[in-house]
Amino acid sequence: MDIHDYKSGLYRQQYEYKSFSPEQINHAWEVADGELLQLLSEADRALGELNAFSQLVPDVDFFIRMHITKEATQSSRIEGTRTNMEEALLNEQDIDPEKRDDWLEVQNYIQAINSAIEQLSTLPLSNRLLKNTHRVLMQGVRGESKQPGEFRVSQNWIGVSLNNAVFVPPHCDEVAELMSDMEKFIHNSELRIPHLIKIAIAHYQFETIHPFLDGNGRLGRLMIALYLAGFGLLHKPALYLSDYFERNKTDYVNHLMAVREDNQMKGWLRFFLFGVAETAKSSIQVFKDILLLKERLEREVLPHFSTRRQENAQRLMRHLYKSPALDIKMVARVLNIQANTASALVNDFVRYGVLYELTGKRRNRIFWFKDYIMIFKR
Repeated sequence: MDIHDYKSGLYRQQYEYKSFSPEQINHAWEVADGELLQLLSEADRALGELNAFSQLVPDVDFFIRMHITKEATQSSRIEGTRTNMEEALLNEQDIDPEKRDDWLEVQNYIQAINSAIEQLSTLPLSNRLLKNTHRVLMQGVRGESKQPGEFRVSQNWIGVSLNNAVFVPPHCDEVAELMSDMEKFIHNSELRIPHLIKIAIAHYQFETIHPFLDGNGRLGRLMIALYLAGFGLLHKPALYLSDYFERNKTDYVNHLMAVREDNQMKGWLRFFLFGVAETAKSSIQVFKDILLLKERLEREVLPHFSTRRQENAQRLMRHLYKSPALDIKMVARVLNIQANTASALVNDFVRYGVLYELTGKRRNRIFWFKDYIMIFKR
């Protein structure tokens, strides 16, 4: 079926409301549109460059952790939470009690990403993996009473109420079959569909089915990263689209709705492919900026430390790329040194402009690797 002939589905009358029943997607798709093919080529090229770059960067897993933290804060922000990257890097006791619910949701997202990526080594991207990930996402937070890890058995909606909803997904009786169709589509190797087109269609379908009572937005965005990693498009999970979707939130929502209401799949694919290319290029620049920062600090800061203190300074510097917010107790524990030695080392890092004090307090102070964190916030 040519992409221009796509029919998204139809509305079905339920009791006192209409729900949207999307067409199944596990069938042949033809993309012959010149504009889409050009965008696909650009996105593939940018993704390939990112993949190559991520394999050349030393200690890349440290930097991936920061990408994941940024993804967690941005994806949760789309859903209304207001935890920023600096807060996401802190421990729970350092968070304002009024902000802890939001902080916990971001921490769950970080844990869900890490757990899902780890499971990919033994479990393919599947409904089982999505359910497992949803269970982690919802544990101990506001959605924990909404069937974590299970497809919904009641109607949900997007909007203030069912009667005044912006969008009403399919009836719960249709969810299992639609999700089975989506899973088959993802793994149907007989369909000659480029990977980026495939995951774009699958993401749209997932968000339209809205298979869980809560957490669909975050899980649907995470599914993109899991697809790229699971099918080997990226050696390391270094590309997350939530920042792009957050910056273009109105367009993101409008494009999804335009597919449902007016069959505008091309518009959604164009928006998605542009986002992949832009985000891949941005991620490459992040890696380049980190390497420049690392080189500068090794050239300008570390030589200030005596031979006796050099090992601790280098170990702390390396740890900061992994955990860029810390206190003196943490430094003492990580480096296995006395608290006064840790305090002196941290003070020197502050003096040389590597660390900055975050709280403004005289006790229980928290320090952050500001220049490094800011690279991910651009």
